[in-house]
Amino acid sequence: MTPRSTTGEPLPARSVWANAGTAFAGVLMTVGGVLDVLNGIAGIAGDDVYEPVGDYVYSLGLTGWGWIHVVVGALVALTGLGILKGFDAARAFGVGLAALYLVENFMFLPYAPVWSTVSIAVAVFVIWALVAAPRATR
Repeated sequence: MTPRSTTGEPLPARSVWANAGTAFAGVLMTVGGVLDVLNGIAGIAGDDVYEPVGDYVYSLGLTGWGWIHVVVGALVALTGLGILKGFDAARAFGVGLAALYLVENFMFLPYAPVWSTVSIAVAVFVIWALVAAPRATR
């Protein structure tokens, strides 16, 4: 079965991939947001999950980083759910939040280098996916 636009015309192959990417971006945002909240809770709890970093330009206490992760993660997860529901406002908000998520994880690199690098890559994909689909095919 050929995917169709809202007008009933067949979608070009690029649009099909972009729409699938948008749905995947919604899933990634929802899961990534939940994981970010859990990451923040670990920082707030004061466990030995993260080692304190010495002299670092973006130095915050782990409790501060924990709250940043909880707030940003909750917003990202809720926006991901909005994208999955098909809300255009969630798509627009999602681009900005994905950019914020990217910056947050860049600043968190010394605490969790591998996870932060993966999160940065996910944020780049999410930004692409949310802006790639033509408006008429959403």
